[in-house]
Amino acid sequence: MRLSLRKRIALRLFTAKRKADALSHELRYLFWECTLRCNMACLHCGSDCMKDSVTPDMPLGDFLKVLDSVAAHTDPSRVVVAITGGEPLMRQDLAEAGRQIMLRGFPWGMVTNGYLLTAEKMDELLGSGLRYLTISLDGLEADHVWLRGKKGAYEHACKAISLASQAGQRGLSFDVVTCVNQRNIKQLDKLKRKLIELGVADWRLATIFPKGRGAVNDELKLDGNQLRQLMDFIVATRREGEIDAMYGCDSFLGGYEMEARKAPFFCWAGINIGSVLVDGSISACPSLRADYIQGNIYKEDFIDVWNNRFQIMRNRKWLKQGQCADCSEWNLCMGNGLHLRRETDGKLLSCLFHEMAGIASD
Repeated sequence: MRLSLRKRIALRLFTAKRKADALSHELRYLFWECTLRCNMACLHCGSDCMKDSVTPDMPLGDFLKVLDSVAAHTDPSRVVVAITGGEPLMRQDLAEAGRQIMLRGFPWGMVTNGYLLTAEKMDELLGSGLRYLTISLDGLEADHVWLRGKKGAYEHACKAISLASQAGQRGLSFDVVTCVNQRNIKQLDKLKRKLIELGVADWRLATIFPKGRGAVNDELKLDGNQLRQLMDFIVATRREGEIDAMYGCDSFLGGYEMEARKAPFFCWAGINIGSVLVDGSISACPSLRADYIQGNIYKEDFIDVWNNRFQIMRNRKWLKQGQCADCSEWNLCMGNGLHLRRETDGKLLSCLFHEMAGIASD
């Protein structure tokens, strides 16, 4: 799908906005990686999580000090706290964590595989202020269990989605995220019908980026034809209007921009999005680790680091290298998602725009 003149004009206008946002860098989304423990063994895990992580959970009090620092410098009601992991439901104090976050004025949400989400736990979390929830469902039963590495994962995820749908009457906003791969791409239409049956209104489809475990399994990566198939499916589903499907945020899509998702592409890591990793590291999106770490809450004040560092994420000119150096769409894309860059030298690991166009990576 080619970029029309109308889209080009809209994307150029959006470019001015994102430059202004990079200068103001107002924190709007704060991830807390509360644990690296997980009750699954997902083939695509970028953090190599496991049931008994060698890295201990971050004590709740340590993260609350971060929130107190943030609240002293900004309006907490405008900063969403997203609890992630690992699997957040592995923590026994999750509801208390939510309550303390809510008491400090921050809206909060959670990303979960849903396996441990019971009706009782849902009631407890809603009472602690849970407002946003993302649940993973990566296909029908065989495909989901294959990717997640745990028997019963599909049944539990479906139950969790049903609970979330019912909780919508109590003010919960939720979506389902599906990691599309070479197996489940063949079942997307059937999966769509299942999600509609479960009461899902918002469905986010993503591709798997080549880091962590996701870098070592060829079945996880879509080729150019499959990528176009995925985008065409999303566009058609959006036009049908039964469920609001959209592609994730990790890549510039060329002519599919503003067709396969609502807003134009930009990687907001370090601009509006920050994170505190389980060991106290201060970064942006939790998918960014290693060289992208800007400080540590056990040595520095989070808000000071947020305001005075992150230049590597707010000025993206250094990304214009390799395949990006001569790309005709550089000004509209600005180097793709930072998590698609190799930390050691900034090399671009994946570019959906070029892959869909049949242009090989450098």
